Amino acid sequence: MITRSNQIWLTSLFVFDLLYLILTAESAATYIGSNCNNNTTYTPNSILSTNLNVLLNSLTTNASQQQDGYYLTIMGFGTTNAVNGMFLCRGDVNTTTCQNCVTDAVKQIKNRCPNQTEAIIWYEECLLRYTNKFFKFYSIEPRLNRKDGNNISGVDFDLFNETVFGLLNEVAIEAAHSVTAKKFATGEIEIRKIRKKVYGSGQCSTDLTSAQCETCLRNAIGTLRECCSGQQGASALLASCIVRYELYQFYTISRTPSSSSSSGKNGLGRKTIVIIIFVAFLPVLLLFLGCYCKRRRSRQRRRTMLKENFGDELKTLESLQFNLATIEAATNKFSPENEIGKGGFGVVYKGVLSDGQQIAVKKLSRFSGQGSIEFQNEILLIAKLQHRNLVTLLGFCLEEREKILIYEYVPNKSLDYFLFHPHKQKLLHWFERYKIIGGIARGILYLHEYSRLKVIHRDLKSSNILLDDNMNPKISDFGLARIVAIDQQQGSTNRIVGTYGYMSPEYAMHGQFSEKSDVFSFGVIILEIVSGKRNVRPIESHDFDDLLKTKIQMIDLQWHKLFHISVPF
Repeated sequence: MITRSNQIWLTSLFVFDLLYLILTAESAATYIGSNCNNNTTYTPNSILSTNLNVLLNSLTTNASQQQDGYYLTIMGFGTTNAVNGMFLCRGDVNTTTCQNCVTDAVKQIKNRCPNQTEAIIWYEECLLRYTNKFFKFYSIEPRLNRKDGNNISGVDFDLFNETVFGLLNEVAIEAAHSVTAKKFATGEIEIRKIRKKVYGSGQCSTDLTSAQCETCLRNAIGTLRECCSGQQGASALLASCIVRYELYQFYTISRTPSSSSSSGKNGLGRKTIVIIIFVAFLPVLLLFLGCYCKRRRSRQRRRTMLKENFGDELKTLESLQFNLATIEAATNKFSPENEIGKGGFGVVYKGVLSDGQQIAVKKLSRFSGQGSIEFQNEILLIAKLQHRNLVTLLGFCLEEREKILIYEYVPNKSLDYFLFHPHKQKLLHWFERYKIIGGIARGILYLHEYSRLKVIHRDLKSSNILLDDNMNPKISDFGLARIVAIDQQQGSTNRIVGTYGYMSPEYAMHGQFSEKSDVFSFGVIILEIVSGKRNVRPIESHDFDDLLKTKIQMIDLQWHKLFHISVPF
């Protein structure tokens, strides 16, 4: 069952994911083209092939580590087998986008240039290249010219070209002489006659000097004059530098003071989108924070209550504490349909947690004979005891005046249900009865001898022995148990608690309890298991056939046999 706080949390995650997707929409790499030198090839599994694979792996690894979006390296030795390579990410993209682009480029370059010794691949966001020789910074080959395909209209071609190439020349100078690590610059200029802006960018690989970068960019600009005059947008992509212009802002930042926040063809800028989404999400965020604060205060109250009840045991028990909403969801708000037991202490419900685990929920009545002391005692004891013949305490709940214990679910109810039910008792064969006796004995021996604490249960009875799906017994209900010193033989109390008929005489009459008290109770349980008769009949029962009557009958039988008197039964 999903609570309201969980719904708010899931909604928050959804909105944050949506916001993240919008902000990282540019992280998907956009392929432009590639250039493969078909004149020279290498043989698969050759030394050069191995060096190339290592090189490409190195480029991928370093893509997430280079803050300036550039990396150059060489693998191998000699003039024929060494191979050098580099990647260059566009100056305005973030590290994640750069990494995604380089990773895709490494995959695609091997597919598009399967055995060439020299190759380049260009994306909107990055370029990646390798060669067994070297690339000349001043060469316009290899290159890729890309154009918009639409001629400018409404303005003279010469005026348009003059404006465009004037802008690109300024950008080239700014990029070449950039004071930052990235040799990257952007700019924009308005064409007044058509009231449109032209946006341009230029970038060089950072291994070039300022003079080399400027030379490379001017050569790239020269290729645009030949191929793309009058085009609404075009770019020249070389091995060591790139220039581009468009009638819309294709980059995410601007290096010029006169830049506009408008993104032209791209519609609203990312910052505007973020602001709009943030404003729309603000009420949900405030609601989430309010619920979080409420839950935190509730958790603090539970912690305070836990400290008041358990003191120094707070750290040990804090992990066992359930909140009431979880228990209500597991039991369908303590539905009568989930009720599996009832007694003077309260009601036991079957429940199912969100992970599918079945539990037994013991909800103590506020008027229960099992008060706060017994409740605390049971939690402290069972949390420290672990044995296959002891019931497992999964947790507890102290919230809104409720006292609730959460146990493992034991499907076959209690031993007395099988012993004294007119039909169920026939299911207990001697083998099962023997196994149950042995299991109870092992549980008692663990409490007395092998646990970290020496524990006297003081309330052993058939209704406190639960049976799992394999009919293995589990001792439960430690509310009246007492911890004694390891070498202590007996204890005493003025408060006689337990169930008459199972109490040892010295405890029932004088308040003296010891290991023998539990052994006495165990003996009574054995008699019930063997005979199938109750130790003492319940007050409301009309069945007078119990162990006490049987015992009297046996004494009378022996007495009459002694005097040879026939007794009818």
